[in-house]
Amino acid sequence: MENIIEIFVYSDESGVFDKIHNEIFVFGGILFLSKRDKDIAARKYKHVETIIRTNEHKDNSCELKATTVKPKDRNKIYRSLNGLEKFGVVVHQQRILENIFENKKSKQRYLDYAYKICLKRKLQHLICNQDINPQEVTAIHVFADEHTTATNGRYELQQSLEQEFKHGTYNWNYSKFFDPLFPNLNYLEVHYCNSEKITLIRAADITANKLYRSILKNKEQNLNKHNNFHIIHLP
Repeated sequence: MENIIEIFVYSDESGVFDKIHNEIFVFGGILFLSKRDKDIAARKYKHVETIIRTNEHKDNSCELKATTVKPKDRNKIYRSLNGLEKFGVVVHQQRILENIFENKKSKQRYLDYAYKICLKRKLQHLICNQDINPQEVTAIHVFADEHTTATNGRYELQQSLEQEFKHGTYNWNYSKFFDPLFPNLNYLEVHYCNSEKITLIRAADITANKLYRSILKNKEQNLNKHNNFHIIHLP
């Protein structure tokens, strides 16, 4: 391999996975193809946060999240992310089979599936655009807000992602094996983080919230103008 690619993924959710009271649920996130790009983005984002804190007279102890800043400033923060690679999934809860909501485990399994598929589609999109050579990817670091999944389900998401990206999957219905997306992947780990401490989780929070609000306002086309925001709908 001529180059080695490490992928860094930051994600958050918006909405509540509860079809009785909610129409949609979303995951949204940003990703980077090198540690250098990730570090530059984190520094820039912190600078934007400093400006917003000054505008809103907030001190450093106040975490800036989509729900805690004014709409005008929230949009400013989102615009600062314009150059970044983004991904998201919109889950239309009224279309989901009733038995998915019967217990926590089946709900978590569906959310893991939704997360895996939207991340996979984004990475496939980058491969198709020749932004990624799949042979060169050796590590994927996934960072999610710590409230995203139950403690006992955390390892299951990692296993699911490893199966898709590192080992390959087998479809029993069609008796067919699907090769892994990244055949030379050596390392994949899912980290659950406190957004107060991890800058780019806060950027993912803004991204997920923007997607959620855009869908509710029927303004997804505004997000689609930016080719780097890859959005899928389920089911």
